[in-house]
Amino acid sequence: MIRKGMRRQIVLHYILVVFVALLLVETIFLLAIRTYYYDSIYSKITLHISTAETFLKYELSDERSPNQLQKLLDFFNLEYTELEILTLNGDIITSSTGFQPDRTITTSDVPEAVGGSIGRWVGRQAGTNESVMAVSKMVQINGHDTYVLRYLTSMEGVNADLLNLTLLSIGIGAAVMTIVVLFSFGLANSIVRPLNNITAVSAQMAKGKFTTRIKGDYRYEIGELASTLNYMAEEIVRSNQIKDDFISSISHELRTPLTSIKGWSETLISGGYDPEETKLGVGIISKESDRLIGLVEEILDFSKLQQNEMKLSIGQVDIKVLLQETLLNIWAKAEKKRIHLLLECEETIYTKGDANRLKQVFLNLVDNAVKFSPEDSSIVLSAERLSHDEMAVAVRDSGIGISEAHLARVRDRFFQVDALNGGTGLGLAISQQIVELHNGKLEMDSELGKGTQVTVILPLIEQALPVDGSQL
Repeated sequence: MIRKGMRRQIVLHYILVVFVALLLVETIFLLAIRTYYYDSIYSKITLHISTAETFLKYELSDERSPNQLQKLLDFFNLEYTELEILTLNGDIITSSTGFQPDRTITTSDVPEAVGGSIGRWVGRQAGTNESVMAVSKMVQINGHDTYVLRYLTSMEGVNADLLNLTLLSIGIGAAVMTIVVLFSFGLANSIVRPLNNITAVSAQMAKGKFTTRIKGDYRYEIGELASTLNYMAEEIVRSNQIKDDFISSISHELRTPLTSIKGWSETLISGGYDPEETKLGVGIISKESDRLIGLVEEILDFSKLQQNEMKLSIGQVDIKVLLQETLLNIWAKAEKKRIHLLLECEETIYTKGDANRLKQVFLNLVDNAVKFSPEDSSIVLSAERLSHDEMAVAVRDSGIGISEAHLARVRDRFFQVDALNGGTGLGLAISQQIVELHNGKLEMDSELGKGTQVTVILPLIEQALPVDGSQL
């Protein structure tokens, strides 16, 4: 007995389908064979009657004769059949066997013959219980004597042949079903065994063993399932590694300013410093506090985006004004590396969005460009119309560039090309999600050693929006 499961379902369904199909085919085949045999016998008798009737008028004289019935028997006699001559009421007058029972034939072929057609009846012969076929036809001799000729032939031989054919068909069917059962077990095992293996490995993955992999050269959907699970495990391992790196990185990022704040706080509390040294210490505490606030805000923004809780204050945004403010905010940092910030922007170019969030995006992009550009280089911030409903803001630098392998992952959460440069690895991921919230997209092109261009495509509007913006 096969235990419940997919193997049992496959085997039973396969057997059921083939069995039903085989049963239908064999039934139709046997019925067709039976019909062919029976119709062939019926056709042979009716053809003999037609042929004999054609020559009947030439063989019998117009005068009544006492041997007329015997001539009729001789004339219509057919091998392997018994010929009976009946009255129109079905009473037997004589037969080719010479045996003249005093009885009346009541089968349906006689009334059909009296009605003018050729009667046919198949059934069991009374008394012998033999399977027979009766074919009756009314004939008229010399225009005044009318009889019913009834041929009676045994169907036992035909039925025996049909029985042998049926047994042969059943044998063939049983052989086919045996092959089907063996084939269905093989098919079921080819499906169930890989699934059992995949289930076992998945259970290991569920317990946290993500280094386990599904082995085996599986094909089609099962192969795709195995590949997907292996890919999922690889991604989980990678995500865990990224989170570990993030925790390590963010711990370092938080500890550095905290160390400075704590050190200068203890120094200032101890007293005895002149105003210039005190001002320097307070300035460092303020700067490191701002740095901590920035880190925390970045993490909070990421959390809001992940939970779809970030609210946008939508309104009309003058892109040129926004980019000018961005450059003013980043100017001091760029000046330290003697980096030239250039703005190339069309007049009166507007978009619909949250000005503060878009400024956050552009600040992040320009800040990254400054961070990875060499001294005495230039960064170009440009804005232009792409079509009647789209505009593009591009940040182009001539920095270290990004390799092709890193370019595909640089927008992933927590990913950093160089962890030594600091940061959470969330800046680009947050920027991309903010741009997508504005129905825009963020594209990156970079070549290692030559520079990077980040393009933000946003919807373009031509007319001023109402002063009060809605919130998304």
